Amino acid sequence: MSSSLEQLKATGTTVVCDSGDFATIGKYKPQDATTNPSLILAASKKAEYAALIDAAVAFGKTQGKTVDEQVDATLDRLLVEFGKEILKIIPGKVSTEVDAKLSFDTKATVDKALSIIKLYADNGISKDRILIKIASTWEGIQAAHILQSQHGINCNLTLLFSIVQAIAAAEAGAFLISPFVGRILDWYKAAHKRDYTAEEDPGVKSVQAIFNYYKKHGYNTIVMGASFRNTGEITELAGCDYLTISPNLLEDLYNSTAAVPKKLDSASAATLDIPKRNYLKHEAAFRFDFNEEAMAVEKLREGISKFAADAETLKGLLKAKIQA
Repeated sequence: MSSSLEQLKATGTTVVCDSGDFATIGKYKPQDATTNPSLILAASKKAEYAALIDAAVAFGKTQGKTVDEQVDATLDRLLVEFGKEILKIIPGKVSTEVDAKLSFDTKATVDKALSIIKLYADNGISKDRILIKIASTWEGIQAAHILQSQHGINCNLTLLFSIVQAIAAAEAGAFLISPFVGRILDWYKAAHKRDYTAEEDPGVKSVQAIFNYYKKHGYNTIVMGASFRNTGEITELAGCDYLTISPNLLEDLYNSTAAVPKKLDSASAATLDIPKRNYLKHEAAFRFDFNEEAMAVEKLREGISKFAADAETLKGLLKAKIQA
């Protein structure tokens, strides 16, 4: 029997590697890859990536008048250096994240995204192979709408924990969303002091609800489940558009031959009775309905803070190299 990983791909799910490690990405042959500041920070500490850091630092030193401006330019170039190398391995797209500190500033997010796309273009890489990764705040969703509709730049709305965020993202025309399955499970386990089977996992149920809503109402936005804690969460979402999976769980699926039947189906979803909601042009309704979901509010705040902190740590490493 084929591996569970191959069976998962056979359900129609596109497998994405959640890593900045090129060797890992090459082994599992994913279609796409997604990175974030935490993954880049971890990879940047490995000796084999020193050349990428050196190239980014050399570039950053030529940019800006202050050290902080040079550090920001170096970080952007480092993200692009990683993205460029990843694109040599995969046939599809790579996600590159906007600084989480800009999560509540629509204009700054758009400007940073355009800057990243220009850096890729300067390195001979078309915007068609890039997803700009933006936190799913109200401001981030508005930025994605501008980038998609006015600039033809595809966006990955990340740190998504609520169907409210998902609906607004689809209305914005986002290319892809990343609902965080495992982090939802973490919150419920802590809040309710209990474990959950894969079938009753609240993170799994959240993605199922989003998938069904999109297929029912004909949205083209790709649903990419992310942030998994175990393979059970993954196999319960077999048939989802995309799943982005960490190297350790990819390895588990690669070494397993357990059956992976299709669980999500577009045709079945289209028959469901799911009322349509609207948020993109209704900020007050978005904020109120999102605010009613304590888990989503808390995990979005936590996620933005963690990504921002890791980006600052990475900037500190780069600053030391610039000043050396």
